[in-house]
Amino acid sequence: MSPASLSADAIPLFPLGTILFPDGRLPLRIFEVRYLDMIKKCRRAGTPFGVVALVEGEEVQRAGSAAPEHFHAIGTLAGITQFAQPQPGLYEIVARGTTRFRVTQSVRTPYGLWMGEVETIAADPPCPIPPDLAYVAGNLVRMLDVFAAADASPVFEPKQLGDAGWVANRWCELLPMPSDTRQRMMEMTDPLLRLELVSDVLDLTEFGR
Repeated sequence: MSPASLSADAIPLFPLGTILFPDGRLPLRIFEVRYLDMIKKCRRAGTPFGVVALVEGEEVQRAGSAAPEHFHAIGTLAGITQFAQPQPGLYEIVARGTTRFRVTQSVRTPYGLWMGEVETIAADPPCPIPPDLAYVAGNLVRMLDVFAAADASPVFEPKQLGDAGWVANRWCELLPMPSDTRQRMMEMTDPLLRLELVSDVLDLTEFGR
């Protein structure tokens, strides 16, 4: 498939070793030509790019490397919220995760940028946190207070501490867990189940009950 075969709705894809959740905060330093151009165009048009987690390959394209880039089919759209250019050839941005999507077709352009046709995945429905899992939100508050004291909050405002999906997503970003597990959590369409699984992981750490 060639880039010309994609529709006008195709979006640029950014394969990363990081999994982005809806409402997640993603700081990036951009220095590769393929992504400098992508960010410039997205910022100018006010359009998002798609973050997909790598299954194989590296984030940075290296000269002479034959390693392929393979990535998960489900990712998250990212909108640029902060932008700085500290020097020529370097962008520093903060992006915010918005809508999850599924890649239906993808193609790599001659200069290395991936473009994809995607279909969006419905957002988590609002889901109150049940009483037996209230401690998961309470412990998140304490964790975020630690970051706030260091003036390094890892989350966007407003906080949604009464919503199961939002609380689960923030813990998925903070807790140590294998990349495949984090990806499965992000793909889940049941926010309460995601929160229950997060509580299981949380109970095995110092952040548990």
